Amino acid sequence: MLNRFPLWKNLMVILVIAIGALYALPNIFGEDPAVQISGTRGQQANTQTLADVKNLLASSQLPTKSIVLENGSILARFDNTTDQLLAKDKIAEKLGNNYSIALNLAPSTPAWLRSIGGNPMKWGLDLRGGVRFLMEVDMNTALSKGQEQLQDSVKSELRKEKIQYTAVKSAENYSTLVTLANPEQRFQAVQLLRRQHPNIDIKESGDNSFSMRLSDAGLLEARNNAIEQNLTILRKRVEELGVAEAVIQRQGAERIVVELPGIQDTARAKEILGATATLEFRLVNVNVTPEAMRRGTVPVDTEVKLDKSGNPVALLRKAILGGEHIINATSGIDQNTASPQVDVTLDAQGGDVMSETTKLNLQKPMAVLYVEYKDNGKKDENGKVVLEKHEEVISVATIRGRFGSRFQISGVGSPAEAQNLSVLLRSGALIAPIQIVEERTIGPSLGAQNVEQGLTAGLWGLAVVILFCLVVYKLFGLIASLALCANMILVVGLMSLLPGVTLTMPGIAGIILSVGMSVDANVLIFERIKEEIRNGRPIQQAINEGYNGAWTSIFDANLTTILTSVVLYAVGTGPVKGFAITLALGVAISMFTAITGTRILVNWVYGGKRVEKLSI
Repeated sequence: MLNRFPLWKNLMVILVIAIGALYALPNIFGEDPAVQISGTRGQQANTQTLADVKNLLASSQLPTKSIVLENGSILARFDNTTDQLLAKDKIAEKLGNNYSIALNLAPSTPAWLRSIGGNPMKWGLDLRGGVRFLMEVDMNTALSKGQEQLQDSVKSELRKEKIQYTAVKSAENYSTLVTLANPEQRFQAVQLLRRQHPNIDIKESGDNSFSMRLSDAGLLEARNNAIEQNLTILRKRVEELGVAEAVIQRQGAERIVVELPGIQDTARAKEILGATATLEFRLVNVNVTPEAMRRGTVPVDTEVKLDKSGNPVALLRKAILGGEHIINATSGIDQNTASPQVDVTLDAQGGDVMSETTKLNLQKPMAVLYVEYKDNGKKDENGKVVLEKHEEVISVATIRGRFGSRFQISGVGSPAEAQNLSVLLRSGALIAPIQIVEERTIGPSLGAQNVEQGLTAGLWGLAVVILFCLVVYKLFGLIASLALCANMILVVGLMSLLPGVTLTMPGIAGIILSVGMSVDANVLIFERIKEEIRNGRPIQQAINEGYNGAWTSIFDANLTTILTSVVLYAVGTGPVKGFAITLALGVAISMFTAITGTRILVNWVYGGKRVEKLSI
C-alpha cells in the first residue's frame, strides 16, 4: 500500500531521534564555576588538604555545591563566579606555592547521564574562554643534538671500517670537521660516509680532512622532525595532565599554537606545557678523584655534575641512553627499602643498548641525570628568551647484574615527585626546548557573549524558517518544522557523542547555515507533490512520486555540500574545521530527517486513507 511504512522503519526513526535527544540532554544542564586545586613539583592533594580547604571555605562563608578529591586533585564547585573568584584567592593565600589553584568550568551533568557516556558538547576557546600560547621551538638546540648524534655515528662507522681519525669536532653552521690519521684513507672515508648519510653534504678541505653538514633537504627534514615530535609529545603531555579539548597545531616553520579552553590560570597552563624534563643514563668515571673534580682537571670525555646534596659526580659525556627511548614509566615503592621509585620500560633499541652496556660494566656505577630547560629571564639579540639547561644527578647505583628494557630508578625523593617524573617521562622528552613568545587569556565573559549572540542568531533563523514553512506549506510546513527541530537535536546529540569534536563560533555558523539548507529538501519534495497534483495524479500517488522523484536531486545537492565540507576539513585549520564539521553533520542529518522523518509523519497523517485534498 502506498505511503505506509513497516513497523520496523517507524520504530527505527523513533529510536534514532530518542537516542539523539538523550545525548543532547546534557547540554541543558550547563556548567558550574569551579576551582581546581592540584600540586606543583610533584606535590599531590590529599585528604588533609581536602579538610583544610573545606574548613577554609566554611569559615569564609563561601558555600559549595560539591567538593571532591580525585586523582590527587581537588575540585570545588560553586553557584556563581563571585564565590568562585573569592574562593580562589582565599585558597591560594592558604595553600601557598605548593599547590596550583586554577579557575575552571565543570559540567553539571547528572551521574546517570554520565554513566551512559552522556556529556555536553566540548566548547572551543572562543566560546568557553581559556589560554592561547604561541610557542617557538629552539631549533639551535635541535640542530646541535643532531650534530652530536652525527659525530657519534661517524666515529663508530670509521672505527668499524678501521679508518683511523685524529679528530671529529664541531665547526661553524652545525658542520662537523673530520681529520684522518692517514691521508690515503680519505677517499675511502668520504665514500663510506656518503653511502651511510645521503642527506649530508661533504666538502674536502685538506689532504687528510673534510667537513660534513646537513644538505638543504636534510636541514628541512631535521626542522620538520623537531616540530612534529614536539607536537606529538605536547599532545600526549596535555592528555596525561588532564587538560581536555586542547588544540595543539603547527604554525609556520618553527612555531606551535596551543589553545587550552576552560583554563583561566596562565601560570597553571605554563606549568603543564613548559616542562622539558628528561633523563639521561650515564656511566660514572670512577678513575676521577674528588680532588681532580674540585680542581676541574678531568678527562675530555668526562664532565662533573652535582647531585641533590650538591656533591660532584664525574660522568662520562656520552650518554648510554636518553629519554627518547622510554615508552612507559610508572611510580611505585621499593619493597625492600620502602622508598619511592620509578619503573621504566624502554623500547626495543633502548633495551638492547642497556642490556649490552650493563653486561660490559658489571660492578660499575651508573648515574641517572635529570635534565630540564628553564627560562633564565634573559633575551638574546633577536629578543628571544634564552633557555638555560639545568642538570642534576638523581641516582647513582652499582650495576649488580645485566638488565634490559625494564628496570627501576630510585633516589627521586618523595612519592609525589616519582609520580610527576613518571608522567613527564611517559609523555616523552621534547627533542628541542620550547619558549612562549606570545600568550593570550580569553575571559569567560567574552565566550558567554559569543554563545549568547550565536544562540540568538540561531533561534531567529529557526523562527523565520518555521514561519515561512507554516505560511507557504501549511500542515506540510508544520511537519517540515518538526523535522527541522529533530535535525537540530540530532546535530547537538551527535556532536556531544563524537570524541574530538569541539563547538566553535564558526561551528555555530555552520549549524545555522545547515538550518536553512535542511529545508531545501522539503521544499523540493513539497513542490514536486504540488506539481504531481496539478498534473492530475491521485493524492496518494502524488505524495509517493513527490518523495521518490525528488530523492535524486536532494542526494546530489547534499552530497556536493558534504564533499566540500570534507575538503575544507582536510585543508583547513581550527575554525575552518569547526565550520566544516557542523555543516557536514547538519546536511547529512537533514537528509535523514527531511526525507525519512517527514515521510513517516506524512504517512501517519495521510497514509492508507482516502484523501481528497492536501494541506500543502
